[in-house]
Amino acid sequence: MLLLNIDHIPGKEIEALGIVKGSVVFSKNFGKDFMAAVKTLVGGEIADYTKMLDEARGIATKRMVDEAQRLEADAIVNIRYTSSSVMQSAAECTAYGTAVKIIR
Repeated sequence: MLLLNIDHIPGKEIEALGIVKGSVVFSKNFGKDFMAAVKTLVGGEIADYTKMLDEARGIATKRMVDEAQRLEADAIVNIRYTSSSVMQSAAECTAYGTAVKIIR
C-alpha cells in the first residue's frame, strides 16, 4: 500500500475510491502523568508522551490502511493526522486520506 501526503501519484492516473480513516483513543496512566507534571517544572521533552503519540499514530495508520484494503485500494493519498483531547486524561489520534486505485 502506497501512502502519500500529496494529492496525486506522480506519473500515474488514479481513481478515487473514497475517504478512509483510522482512529484510536489513548489514555495516560497515573505514573506517566505524574512524571510529566514534574518534567514541566524543569522543561524538556516528555519522552513517554512522545512515544505514546507515536504508537497511537501507528495504530491509526494501520486502521486507515485496513479500511483502504477492504476497498481494494492501491494507495492512500492526501494523508493527514489529527489529535485532540477527548477528556482530561485521554487523547484521540486520527489518520485520514483518500483511498485510490491506480488506473495506469
